[in-house]
Amino acid sequence: MKNHIVLFEPLMPANTGNIARTCAGTDTVLHLIEPLGFSTDDKMMKRAGLDYWDKVEIKYHKNLPAFVESLGENDRLYLVSKFAEKSYHQVDYTNEDLDYYFLFGKETTGLPEPFMRANPEKAIRIPQDDEHIRSLNLANSAAIVIYEALRQQDFPNLETTHLYENDKLKD
Repeated sequence: MKNHIVLFEPLMPANTGNIARTCAGTDTVLHLIEPLGFSTDDKMMKRAGLDYWDKVEIKYHKNLPAFVESLGENDRLYLVSKFAEKSYHQVDYTNEDLDYYFLFGKETTGLPEPFMRANPEKAIRIPQDDEHIRSLNLANSAAIVIYEALRQQDFPNLETTHLYENDKLKD
């Protein structure tokens, strides 16, 4: 089982950098679907990812069809969109034989509408108050969804407790 965050034509280097940092800290693969709205050498993107870039497995895809073509039969794709009916926490991400891919849309326009219409059963959403905001921040949304998958998977290969000699809360 492996988790993947997929960004469709990301525009903002700071969001992608922050997501890359989350991927480094969660052993999650990052996929970037071109065209990108920035260079991966961009100073803002590097700054957002700090010194974690060498800890992130990044895969590039020329376009959305090329990404979809790369998926295998044991891969489960979820489209994260505010237009989905089902909430992200209502999905079971615990099948150890599957890889889970969470596809996020472009910051300004989301995922292509024809693609969303063709795959409504794959769509999940993060509950939000649509009266007060148009959308949640992309980096925050990616973190919310990946940590729910990891929680259900009991945080595989991740340190969940830190006990130090000087801690007063030791067992």
